Amino acid sequence: MKVTSLTDIAVAPPGEAPSRRVAIGTFDGVHLGHREVIRANDTVLTFDPHPLAVISPEARPKLLMPYSIKRDLIAGLGVDELVVIPFDRHFADRSAEDFVESVLIGQLGAQSVSVGENFRFGKGARGTPEFLSSYAEFETRVVALVGVAGETVSSSQIRGLVAAGEVDKAAQFLGGPYLIEGEVVHGDKRGRDLGMPTANIVPDPLLVAPGHGVYAGWAHGYTAAINVGVRPTFETGRGLLIEAHLIDFEGDLYGERLRIALVERMRGEQRFESVDELVGQMQKDVEQATEICAAGP
Repeated sequence: MKVTSLTDIAVAPPGEAPSRRVAIGTFDGVHLGHREVIRANDTVLTFDPHPLAVISPEARPKLLMPYSIKRDLIAGLGVDELVVIPFDRHFADRSAEDFVESVLIGQLGAQSVSVGENFRFGKGARGTPEFLSSYAEFETRVVALVGVAGETVSSSQIRGLVAAGEVDKAAQFLGGPYLIEGEVVHGDKRGRDLGMPTANIVPDPLLVAPGHGVYAGWAHGYTAAINVGVRPTFETGRGLLIEAHLIDFEGDLYGERLRIALVERMRGEQRFESVDELVGQMQKDVEQATEICAAGP
């Protein structure tokens, strides 16, 4: 998949722009509803950062994933091109008419445009799917909200599930396991002393943090038992940390970007009265994580 900034695409003379089938959206989570909007399109047009980070920072939601994961998930849908709009105050001030005429028609040469039914764009969010449909230069496809098990799929709903630790249910709406990513940093090396070394990631404060607890999942191609929390058995003062014990892995991941898939929350985070009790529970966690991940998604 080719990744292009909108600023690198010149306005073509009338009738000479490449013909694109364009899906537009923020696509945080790339969930089942987003995938339906993207389906059968060769180009995805998205925004970075999230528009609310510029328009109304106090209302900006914590995102489900960083741009890098969003990009890779979109690539996995068979899209030919991802066009990223560097969203800033100047772009936010563009009218809906200017967006359609300059961007969709002038730069992208859209032959079709696909959006969700609740998509809004342009200054004051005055652009609507109905507004897009008024243009004869391209065909507009408006995708209804997608439902799963009687519930409407939305990024805000999935954020709530992840924050509550219900990553297995979130996966039903995402279309795959919930993914987190970050640079592996040095911790207290307590896991190594206990015989279970961990790769540690400090959560990005702009992203949703999974609910505190111990999860089964995958990391770096290995089954993993992952703790999200503050390690109450020890007085560390380090704050929230994601600690992944990669089962049967030997090596050093410090400084590398590690992507972790959370499959199921096995238990809540708890304080143990002794180190021996903690180690015993960690061994049970490893066994349970192995069983869960062996069962498949």
